[in-house]
Amino acid sequence: MASYLAHIAIMVASPSPRGNIRRLQRPFSTLSTRCGDIGVYFAVPKTELVHGRTPSWRTHPSSAPIELEGHLFHPSKVVRWLEYWFTPALTSGQHFGYRLSLAQAGFFFVKRLFSLGVGVTPFLCHRIANSLLLPSLAYGADLLTPNDTALRTMDSFWHRVQRWTTNNLFSSPTSILSRAACLPPIIFYCRSRRRLTALRIACAPPYANPASARLPKSFPSRSSLRARTHSGTLRMAFPLFTSPLTGGRRFPLCQ
Repeated sequence: MASYLAHIAIMVASPSPRGNIRRLQRPFSTLSTRCGDIGVYFAVPKTELVHGRTPSWRTHPSSAPIELEGHLFHPSKVVRWLEYWFTPALTSGQHFGYRLSLAQAGFFFVKRLFSLGVGVTPFLCHRIANSLLLPSLAYGADLLTPNDTALRTMDSFWHRVQRWTTNNLFSSPTSILSRAACLPPIIFYCRSRRRLTALRIACAPPYANPASARLPKSFPSRSSLRARTHSGTLRMAFPLFTSPLTGGRRFPLCQ
């Protein structure tokens, strides 16, 4: 029996990219050794590396490579993880540009399904736009904020979808399209997604959501359990988790 596990990410932080490389190599070596003992192996040649930087770090992106099991990997300009596209500058333009291209391809495919002269009810068009196109376009809006350029292109495409839903003319003002199509504007929909995500983290019990475990002690919650470090978060989320980074010891529940 064969098993496959994808989208594993190791993230570290230090004042320099060289320090990040050393911090990446140590846990990868330990993880690879421990997993090899139980018959789990990684496709190392498929590894991707990116050096992220904050907006205050005005230097050029680092080109320092990393060596893993005899393979040398140079930093990429874009890295995809769980359908999120990350750049060294940690901007959202690349991610939402990719989501826009997927939504446009889906919209073109949907329009081809309807033959010329065949009427489609606005209710069906609304269901397609709300359940297929909008989630594809705004995926990632719960964590990332689209910049002005991405927001303009997304609005332009979303206006086309709204016109198609209501069968309005292209001369119709864009200010009435959202009400006529009963579809929210993109900027308000993305803002609502971020607020719902924050509300879900705030209301979830700390032992069920690792992000909730990092809230401060003063934040009102269902439980007083808190984790001061990332390892403490893992101990709270997986009380019986056996970590290969700790020599196979079982984590107790963090109090």
